[in-house]
Amino acid sequence: MSEFVPFPEVVPQPLKDRVVLITGAHGGLGAEAAKACARAGATVVLLGRRVPKLGRVYDALKALGPEPALYPMDLAGADPADMETLADTIERELGRLDGLLHCAADFAGLTPLENTPPEQFARQVQVNLNARWFLTQACLPLLHKAPDAAVVFVLDGPERVLRPYWGAYGITQAAGEALVRLLHAETDRSTVRVSGLQPGPMRTALRSRAFVDEAMLRVPGPEAYAGACVHLLSPAGAEQRGRIHVPAPASPAATATA
Repeated sequence: MSEFVPFPEVVPQPLKDRVVLITGAHGGLGAEAAKACARAGATVVLLGRRVPKLGRVYDALKALGPEPALYPMDLAGADPADMETLADTIERELGRLDGLLHCAADFAGLTPLENTPPEQFARQVQVNLNARWFLTQACLPLLHKAPDAAVVFVLDGPERVLRPYWGAYGITQAAGEALVRLLHAETDRSTVRVSGLQPGPMRTALRSRAFVDEAMLRVPGPEAYAGACVHLLSPAGAEQRGRIHVPAPASPAATATA
């Protein structure tokens, strides 16, 4: 009597055949989200300003899913024309865009507003708000061509950052939530879904600038929220359309297979 050998488990790929653009793709959450999206079947366009770090993420993605694409860009110095060039390049080279995940963020540390250098304030407003909108606006015509597209803004919780010394970073997080609400109201009858993702505290370089003495092992790594990024970019994310999604961190076992 022969022994029954079960078929190997098929890993679901909710982003199969989709193209997803991720900003801040070499950062904590950006890199983990990129890996999760690749595992989920997406062709990932990696956008960031640090080319060596982007290259390392690129190499990791090649072993996980479809061939990714690199697009080095410093959002602090980018203008709307640069964003339009990026959108045109994606359409020309990849033919489509199905998702845009905004992970890039700038935060220099806790500083009283009165003592914040104007150039630091301006940079944070540019990276955390202006560049996000300019890029979204440039990509919307291409996103509208997709049968189901998603724009996801990663935001920090207001209870954490709308407090003294968070400065321009806190201001832009509040503005980002307003942007999600307004853009959703204008696109709710289209094929483009807009939502926000508000992960909890996680071990990233950005958080370490605010909590220097924190015992970092008390909070999960960014991989705990990578699955939530995939969820919002996938068709299943329609349930969070127009909302700020506040997920619980995934367990280590779950993130190992995300």
